[in-house]
Amino acid sequence: MAGANGSFGGVRREINWDGVPDALAAPNNLPANFFNVNSPRGVVFSTPGTGFEVSANAASGVPIQFGNVDPSYPLIFETFSAQRLFTALGSTVTDVNVFVAGSTTAALTNAFGVVFTDVDLPNTSSLQFFDAANQSLGTFFVPAFAGNETLSFLGVIFSEGQVVSHVRITSGNQILAVGNIATDLVVMDDFIYGEPRRVPEPSTVLLLALGLAVTLRARLRRSIV
Repeated sequence: MAGANGSFGGVRREINWDGVPDALAAPNNLPANFFNVNSPRGVVFSTPGTGFEVSANAASGVPIQFGNVDPSYPLIFETFSAQRLFTALGSTVTDVNVFVAGSTTAALTNAFGVVFTDVDLPNTSSLQFFDAANQSLGTFFVPAFAGNETLSFLGVIFSEGQVVSHVRITSGNQILAVGNIATDLVVMDDFIYGEPRRVPEPSTVLLLALGLAVTLRARLRRSIV
């Protein structure tokens, strides 16, 4: 079972959108820092678009699965965990920046994954990972499936450990808009990622490196003797 704020024993975090209150769901925008301030889970979003939206619950009276944007969308998208979905507005790009949960302290994670719905085209929807120096760690593409109301998952775990500072999500090649049902419209459901850990200070990294060098030198001397 998940603990407070989508925490699983300090090992990983999860966002399933369903705890977002109606006042911050469709047709209203979700604050970019909701999951580091309102419900601290160590991520803050940004986008070249106009903001973010979480789809409505049926009980709210607002059409579900972004039917408030276009009435055909509930026939295109599907949920992995009911009822809410997530999307950027005015862009297919969502940047996820990692922090120590509930703080402004930069952090790193070792893994990140997303559930997507209605991925029709290969090599279009993707996750691109960046390290603490903002250097790309690679781009990975989401599996595509024919038809509507499909679900796809892409997750990447880094064997080096905590190396990811932010993730760029590209969801399809079309933005949600009235009358737009062109291929490839994609939105998102659950996010899952490794527990964000504080980025070591440069001096700390240097001390660790020096300590390792001293340890190795001592071991070499003992082996020579």
